[in-house]
Amino acid sequence: MIKELIVVEGKNDAHAVRLALGEVDVIWTDGYGLSKKKLDYIAEMAKRQGVIVFTDPDTVGEQIRNRIQAFVPQAKHVYLSRKLATKQGDIGVENAALHEIRRAFAHIKQDQGLPNEEYTIEDLLLLGLVGSERSNEYRLALGRKLGIGDSNGKQFLHRLNRFGVSREEFLRAIGEVQCGERS
Repeated sequence: MIKELIVVEGKNDAHAVRLALGEVDVIWTDGYGLSKKKLDYIAEMAKRQGVIVFTDPDTVGEQIRNRIQAFVPQAKHVYLSRKLATKQGDIGVENAALHEIRRAFAHIKQDQGLPNEEYTIEDLLLLGLVGSERSNEYRLALGRKLGIGDSNGKQFLHRLNRFGVSREEFLRAIGEVQCGERS
């Protein structure tokens, strides 16, 4: 059972999260209209019970996530891929299948503060995660497998380091993605 306050963008997102996870504590930001009062409340709840940010996988969702992260650095994060959150051209948590929301919450991530430099751009180049024809496809699959969301190469590298993804976890996920590709 998730004890933290889950922060989503809208009422429909909150409804979908509750359907997927049961009786959880959820607050919505009203989109980008996140007020100072709500930010203060989220910060207070982070001290009391912890906070998990689960915004839409789009530009506005990332802006809201970054705004909360700046105000509440101890917040945890859950990501959903754009593909899984899109229905008839509309992107949002509320569009995801309930089992995909549950799956996303199996990969709760917490910012490690100052990112370690475990990974470099050379690692990503060597593994074909940047600079190759299928780089984006591989990053999307790995982002989902690792629970760090969809991103470009620079953001992918940043998230690997920021969330302290271990080399073992990273290599295992690459192997799973490559095996899945062959099947």
